[in-house]
Amino acid sequence: MARRAMCGLMACLAGIGLAGADEVLSCSGLGPVWSGHQVGMSLLTCGRRQYAAFYDGERRLTVAARDLDPEGGWQRVVLPSRLGWDSHNYVTMAMDDAGILHVSGNMHASPLVYFRMSRPGDLSSLERVAAMTGEQESRVTYPIFLRGAGGEFIFTYRDGASGSGNQIYNLYDTATRTWRRLLDRPLTDGGGAMNAYLVGPQAGPDGWYHLCWVWRDTPSCDTNHDLSYARSRDLRHWETADGTPLELPLTIRTPGLVVDPSPVRGGLINMGICMGFDQERRVVITYHRYDADGHSQIYNARLEQGRWSVRQTSDWAWRWDFTGGGSIPCEARAWPLRWQDGRLTQRFAGRGGSGVWLLDPETLRAVATLPPQPDPTPAEVRRVRGAFPGLRLMTAGDAGRPDEPGVRYLMRWEALPANRDRPRPEPWPQPAELQVYKLRVSPARP
Repeated sequence: MARRAMCGLMACLAGIGLAGADEVLSCSGLGPVWSGHQVGMSLLTCGRRQYAAFYDGERRLTVAARDLDPEGGWQRVVLPSRLGWDSHNYVTMAMDDAGILHVSGNMHASPLVYFRMSRPGDLSSLERVAAMTGEQESRVTYPIFLRGAGGEFIFTYRDGASGSGNQIYNLYDTATRTWRRLLDRPLTDGGGAMNAYLVGPQAGPDGWYHLCWVWRDTPSCDTNHDLSYARSRDLRHWETADGTPLELPLTIRTPGLVVDPSPVRGGLINMGICMGFDQERRVVITYHRYDADGHSQIYNARLEQGRWSVRQTSDWAWRWDFTGGGSIPCEARAWPLRWQDGRLTQRFAGRGGSGVWLLDPETLRAVATLPPQPDPTPAEVRRVRGAFPGLRLMTAGDAGRPDEPGVRYLMRWEALPANRDRPRPEPWPQPAELQVYKLRVSPARP
């Protein structure tokens, strides 16, 4: 029996593939960055030009650029924005069709922070733009640049605060360098009583943009409820899972949106929610909530013929109790489903460890638990080098795409974890070294 079980496990491992280690081709340093708490930084490769946006050792928002052919030194510009203690205040970048770089970040229910080049490719021409449309820009959080179905350059953000906010979408005109509303009203609106924490819009293999979210009533993270979903072909016209057209804004009273009516304090949280697709390209929403016994569990909700089928995938016997505001560590999560070589798998992590579930394609139940797949990132990149207690590895993947095939870029630094967005008493760690690695992707990668 033991031998048969081991043979079966090895067959499963062979079926999902094992990642080989990527090879370090080069490493480029950008200087010291803030390490007193974690906050997202950004790397963007556009052809043979590369950009990095980060908070330097003095917490100043900084953008750097270099040429990749050949690899040159970094040019830097320090922008008039300084980071506090809030781990929500990530920085993000995008390039429009005219070669103009757009930068936004360092906001949590605060006035819009937005910079834009005035000359294509010229980092020194980055300048602050005080407003996009001039309306609903005084309490901005979660800036995202994205592309529409027709290549439109779009910016979305939450207007308001946790427990009271709505989602705004702006459309950029490259010729006039001006913004206007993509939608004449918010996409979601909490009516002053709640706000939607959104995942997406995510372009799926079925030609739809998929969007899911939870509603939250207060800044306390235990007041999330009602996992919801909508979809669109063009980000303008939205419908329910069964194809019923929707009027905007989407609210808690809009019929046909709820996937799982999880109540307040039912274990639903706006962390670790993700969307994947099964072997039939059906969308699957992955999330966490409590089961009937009050234990933490991972659930997968699949859209089947216009209706949601909610399946419990994990079988844990512990509970992640969470409450309060600020950035908190995630103790239970799973990643999007993956269909490969005739097998449906899902990576997970929880209090009891991590691994890969082999899922039954019909029930989405875990029929086997496989060991975690090796991280293809080389050990020299993953190793924490700082001696200050509690430092962790932080990375940012490339939001763009290099011209060179078989190559990926990774930005790494070290920082302390989030601290519920509260100041830490001194001493603080010394600023960490920010580095960009060029890696050759291993041919053994699946």
